[in-house]
Amino acid sequence: MNTFLAFGKDCVGWNYEKTGNPVYLHIKQIKKQVGEDRPLKKPTLLAIGVDGGFDTHEPEFEETHNIVILPDYVTLPFPSVELPEKVRLAVDAVLMAEGAERKEQITAWTADKKQISQYAMNLEQIKNGVTVPPSGWKCSKCDKTENLWLNLTDGMILCGRRNWDGTGGNNHAIEHYKETGYPLAVKLGTITADLEGADVFSYPEDESIEDPLLAQHLGFFGIDFSSLQKTEMTTAERELDQNTNFDWNRIQESGKEVEPLYGPGYTGLINLGNSCYMASTMQVVFSTRSFCARYYLNQDLRKAFETAPADPTVDLNMQLTKLAHGLLSGRYSIPAIQKDDIANDATSISKAKQEGIPPRMFKAVIAASHPEFSTMRQQDALEFFLHFLEQVERVNAGNPALDPSQSFKFGIEERISCPSGKVAYNRRVDYILSLNIPLEQATNKEQLEAFAKLKEEKTSEGKEVSSDEIVRPRVPLVACLANYSAPEEVHDFYSTALKAKTTAIKTAGLISFPDYLVLHMRKFVMEAGWVPKKLDVYIDVPNIIDISHMRSKGLQPGEELLPDAVAEDEGSQRLMANEDIVCQLVSMGFNQLHCQKAAINTSNVGVEEAMNWLLSHMDDPDIDAPISQGSKNDDDIFVDASKVDTLLSFGFQEEIARKALKASGGDIEKATDWIFSHPTASTSADMDSMSTSPPGVDAALADGGGRYRLIGIVSHIGTSTLCGHYVAHIYKEGRWVIFNDDKVGVSVDPPKDMGYLYFFERLDD
Repeated sequence: MNTFLAFGKDCVGWNYEKTGNPVYLHIKQIKKQVGEDRPLKKPTLLAIGVDGGFDTHEPEFEETHNIVILPDYVTLPFPSVELPEKVRLAVDAVLMAEGAERKEQITAWTADKKQISQYAMNLEQIKNGVTVPPSGWKCSKCDKTENLWLNLTDGMILCGRRNWDGTGGNNHAIEHYKETGYPLAVKLGTITADLEGADVFSYPEDESIEDPLLAQHLGFFGIDFSSLQKTEMTTAERELDQNTNFDWNRIQESGKEVEPLYGPGYTGLINLGNSCYMASTMQVVFSTRSFCARYYLNQDLRKAFETAPADPTVDLNMQLTKLAHGLLSGRYSIPAIQKDDIANDATSISKAKQEGIPPRMFKAVIAASHPEFSTMRQQDALEFFLHFLEQVERVNAGNPALDPSQSFKFGIEERISCPSGKVAYNRRVDYILSLNIPLEQATNKEQLEAFAKLKEEKTSEGKEVSSDEIVRPRVPLVACLANYSAPEEVHDFYSTALKAKTTAIKTAGLISFPDYLVLHMRKFVMEAGWVPKKLDVYIDVPNIIDISHMRSKGLQPGEELLPDAVAEDEGSQRLMANEDIVCQLVSMGFNQLHCQKAAINTSNVGVEEAMNWLLSHMDDPDIDAPISQGSKNDDDIFVDASKVDTLLSFGFQEEIARKALKASGGDIEKATDWIFSHPTASTSADMDSMSTSPPGVDAALADGGGRYRLIGIVSHIGTSTLCGHYVAHIYKEGRWVIFNDDKVGVSVDPPKDMGYLYFFERLDD
């Protein structure tokens, strides 16, 4: 009752020995019996823990409270007037408090209320004699009779959007909007006497909206909404249906008899609200020897607690040790036998799933430095994995030998050759190898061509292609790896040897092979207009791969490095003062020459930055010297720290980022181009000298042979990394195991061709 930290029975004694705090509140919960005939309500709101939302099936408990005094565990009942007032007030506050995690859960899962459209109140409706019948609708441009939308301006009935898998409509409704600009449409089949349930969509606002005048707008076309029956799901209901059914068969192995597994290494993680990206990633991470040894085999839970700070809930090493012991000990991997199965224990144990563990404290700690991960929105598993490894490396910085993240780190070397015959080398480190998917290397081109013809025929007939008829490209993983190493043209490359821009050739390879190699498949690409698209493709991944041929050998005998940029080249690109900034400063009464220097030395960032520089350099001895003589060198030029951080997030080194921003006047896009067109700048920073032997900076990287075995897959279901669901498949004890949140079982058909992240373990030669 001093720190308000909570402990289990086994750990409360540890805390007393560490802190000397003797007084604790003991909360004992006894599960209430739930009637078998309790009806299950279908959710009507995309929310959790609120009326109309998803039933969380959370058990109800009867609680008893006692005050316990250590070390003799003297127990006093609560409430009791004999207890000091300070203790009574503290206990009341604890019992009445609603956890922040619960508040966030309810808030995050409640869907946004529909907003009134700005187009609804003054919607133009054209008198063209259109009267919409109460049934028998059909798209005006094809034979579609489902997923139909009525444009509320001209009364046209058109089909909805085509889904990524070929189902849905033919895009006629949205194409009509693009042609006419008529903004609102209502989905036929969702209109009933309760107009609030009708699905009205605003194309310019690109979302479902509320139309307060919907009855009037429908009446314009002769629609008596009171007599219509609902026959179609609204957009929100389709989303709810997807969340409720979760019927994504292949990756989740739905419909298959999956044998539940229990024991050490087979503990599930409870979904905390779209936390499957974290659960799937951490299951694979803790299946590696490096993380298992660091936080489980070689780390005693009590010792970790004793060495943790006063508040162990904010210590990453402590929470990782706790999570590792929870996942790997098997203590929490036991069947959760349902009440109605007690009569037949054999049946109940064979069918029961485990309860799993909720990694709330771990999530809170890892999200402290990345606020997005603290929400209950879906996140990118790749982004989380990289953030996680960075945090592990940070907390183990004082003792790199214990850092398990090093088992994933490797070096990459890029070689750039220009037409002069000279070369440049650039080195960096990474945790993942990100691979493009060359669709032109698909091995089933004949089947794809036949499917394209079938799809065209069915589309012309107004029919949909069934899911069984869809053919997806199959690309071998070896083709993706070859694509990574293949020569690539670099246009507008500035050659310091030719003193001109030219086209160079870039190749990439690895300078070390890590203990664990993570391959990221770039299934999410940007189409024209920055529209994200997921590639619907299969990757044929073998159990064993050999990447020995991808090792880079550095500078070879007979190769000559590109020379460094000479001073006059840099001088010719000297930054000119922004006239707008100069004029504004001059209007304040400053000397024009001084203003020009201020603008140049702050890279034309803005008036405020230039003024700050000017005020701090008014007494410089060379302030009145001409710019050609008195301008400051690169070290004095102001660089925006936020822009440096942006370039660092791209993987560039800080020294190179600053140099590029100085040379480009603080423009991030130009700075990025500058880095790629000046490889010698990064080369000189990365390597003190070029030789065939790797520099000292690479000595700490794990290295070995190039043969790897597939041990884990993180698969994604959905159209974007920020929605859908993640599932992990891990090779354990000679078999594949599926980890689907708190469901753990023997995998019948692991989706090795549908992975988003592939984890490989290096084979000892």
